Amino acid sequence: MHSFHIPVLSEEVVHYLNCNKGSGVYVDCTLGGGGHSKAILEKIYPQGLLIGIDQDIEALRIAQEELSSFRDRVILVKDNFKNLGEILSRLKIDKVSGVLFDLGVSSYQLKKKERGFSFQEDGPLDMRMDLSQKFDAAKLVNSYPEKELIRVLENYGEEHFSKRIARLIVLEREKRPITTTQQLADLVLRALPPAKRGERWRIHPATRVFQAIRIEVNREMEVLAEGLNQAIKVLAGEGRICVISYHSLEDRIVKNVFKEAAREIGKPPTYGLKIITKKPLKASPEEIRRNPRARSAKLRVAEKLID
Repeated sequence: MHSFHIPVLSEEVVHYLNCNKGSGVYVDCTLGGGGHSKAILEKIYPQGLLIGIDQDIEALRIAQEELSSFRDRVILVKDNFKNLGEILSRLKIDKVSGVLFDLGVSSYQLKKKERGFSFQEDGPLDMRMDLSQKFDAAKLVNSYPEKELIRVLENYGEEHFSKRIARLIVLEREKRPITTTQQLADLVLRALPPAKRGERWRIHPATRVFQAIRIEVNREMEVLAEGLNQAIKVLAGEGRICVISYHSLEDRIVKNVFKEAAREIGKPPTYGLKIITKKPLKASPEEIRRNPRARSAKLRVAEKLID
């Protein structure tokens, strides 16, 4: 059986989306290999409907196989969740019972060196979630002006040595293009101050750089806020939205969008939210032992108050 990754906080997602009602229309905005979707379908089948969205064609192929026993109650869509409103409009669906976002890159994508998300194995510097997209990590690294590289590394990687890394990228690409993950990871190490190079790292220094470039390539922060706001609009009254994030940048956006929507309560026309999780939920020690990826996961949940 294929799997993008073990779904994180799956029991909590099913519980907080109120899937136990056994019906309704649910949207998995980050389908991946279909792990969360399968858990939802097991609760809502055969009356309910699951719409799975992903921009990664490989994810859709794997999810189609994973969800084959529910195929009559599943609609899979290749698209970006920033277009959620348009997707539902095309399907002639007005309101939904629940929406899930499981953000970030999947274990499957990280392990597949051809996708270029990780430096654990050398591969092409790609990092595209949508393989039909022309702009990739290699184009970013080899074309962005130094100031723009600094912006990306600081804003999306919170990288302390952004200026040193950006300067070395510019110098190195004048000699030859930077086209592989190992080239970039080695460059990051070379850019560090000598005292830092010999340290024992808890997290490899290139991790934040790769995160920052991936976020910029896929416009992840921009589309996240847009997708969340659309999800809130399409929720029916008492419908719920669950969002799993893996780093502070994502979590901050989710928290702020929820808070802003909660302020709209009582202001007609409104799509106010009640925030269910005052603090984000985290995985149990048992789940983290089974699935180390769950360690950094944070789940926030909100409920639509007025339809």
